[in-house]
Amino acid sequence: MATDFKGRIGHLIRDARKHRGLTQHQLATLLGTSQSAINRIEKGHQNLSLEMLARIGEALDSEIVALGAGPTHLRVTGPTTLSGSIDVKTSKNAGVALLCASLLNRGRTTLRKVARIEEVNRLLEVLNSLGVQTKWLNDENDLEIIPPKELDLTHMDEDAARRTRSVIMFLGPLLHRLDTFDLPYAGGCNLGTRTVEPHMSALRPFGLEVKATEGSYHAQVNRAIEPVRPIVLTERGDTVTENALMAAALHPGTTIIRNASSNYMVQDLCFYLQRLGVEVQGIGTTTLTVSGLAEINVDVDYSPSEDPIEAMSLLAAAIVTKSSITIRRVPIEFLEIELALLEEMGLNYDRTDEYVAANGNTRLVDLTTRPSDLHAPLDKIHPMPFPGLNIDNLPFFAVIAAVADGQTYLHDWVYDNRAIYLTDLNKLGGHVKLLDPHRVMIEGPTHWTGAELMCPPALRPAVVILLAMLACRGTSVLRGTYVIHRGYEDLAERLNELGASIETFRDI
Repeated sequence: MATDFKGRIGHLIRDARKHRGLTQHQLATLLGTSQSAINRIEKGHQNLSLEMLARIGEALDSEIVALGAGPTHLRVTGPTTLSGSIDVKTSKNAGVALLCASLLNRGRTTLRKVARIEEVNRLLEVLNSLGVQTKWLNDENDLEIIPPKELDLTHMDEDAARRTRSVIMFLGPLLHRLDTFDLPYAGGCNLGTRTVEPHMSALRPFGLEVKATEGSYHAQVNRAIEPVRPIVLTERGDTVTENALMAAALHPGTTIIRNASSNYMVQDLCFYLQRLGVEVQGIGTTTLTVSGLAEINVDVDYSPSEDPIEAMSLLAAAIVTKSSITIRRVPIEFLEIELALLEEMGLNYDRTDEYVAANGNTRLVDLTTRPSDLHAPLDKIHPMPFPGLNIDNLPFFAVIAAVADGQTYLHDWVYDNRAIYLTDLNKLGGHVKLLDPHRVMIEGPTHWTGAELMCPPALRPAVVILLAMLACRGTSVLRGTYVIHRGYEDLAERLNELGASIETFRDI
């Protein structure tokens, strides 16, 4: 048992070192020891003192080897008034899609300013376990990805795979690399049952059949089957569209995908595929025409665009705290509906002229908010596929509605139970009434009061609670915030730079 424990610690240290882009020799130099000692440590053949474990953790900037590292909590002191400027980081959802899509390419992929979040870390752990070399290049979060000649799925890191839903997007690339393979059941946010059948119907035309076995999906590919007519997606889902796109990219011929999502992460994937030499027509529409290649082997450099959901998070933070801040690099084409609705509710803000993101396509602006007295909208607020109000942005309207005068109805029709988590706002002084698992009625304005809450197990509602705490009088505590780290990089620290008072802590 002790030997097995040393082996597990060694593997954690090895993976953390690789994520930092360090060689064994470089880590040895940092620690003042020999490369052979690092080799023994990573193989589980070396006894480790508490001091050495602490030094390794510091050198790798990783909690992975911290002793007694329990759940992370946040302590918020309010009420807060924010000020200053902040840049929107690149898209989490584009980042994870591009990591999966890198499996299409036998050459080197360099992704610029990747969101360094837990969801990305889990995918990197999975990719590393398949033999993919990944390396963070600098403090700008540029990431290099080099695939092996042959992928090895026999040693897949199943624990990491089960902690992310994104692993289901391996289906599209892997069906061209392997005739049979297994993938662990996807995990991630607890948002109720989400069927994978739309993925299956999108990929069956490429010969993929998937059977659910104990704890995993067993996939088999019939090479004799190819698309003979347009693929009509039964769900206009983002990841479903991405899976179909990746399957089409390595199908030598023309594939037409109808009822495709045209959301921001799908567009980023299309632009990346174009860099790989794949011809994609209809980007931004619901019909995509893909001219695929039999093999892709190019060195490619790509910059994913900024994250409209993070931009909405920062916008909500400003609204809830009645603050004036400047949010730079906002992908305006994916926030136009949200901003139009906020204008109807009484939001005052300024925006700059449009400019182009580093990917050469996405339109950006800088927004400056002004403290505003909001009122409830006349109609209910509900999401729609792009170009409608983004499904992931809907929860932010719960905390916005809580500071608006009047009654606001939210209809979260996509997820089975995400709306339920919004009732946690009541513990902070809100007036949120659950009408059914998909609908809530919110009465504002709210007199916020600090309280101690467990973090909801869903990403966006968790951030909504954190933003409400910024406006609360007194001290609030949000416990178990791993889910926020899944989707946001250093959110608490960045809000602190704007004037918030958020302290990260653990129980002793």
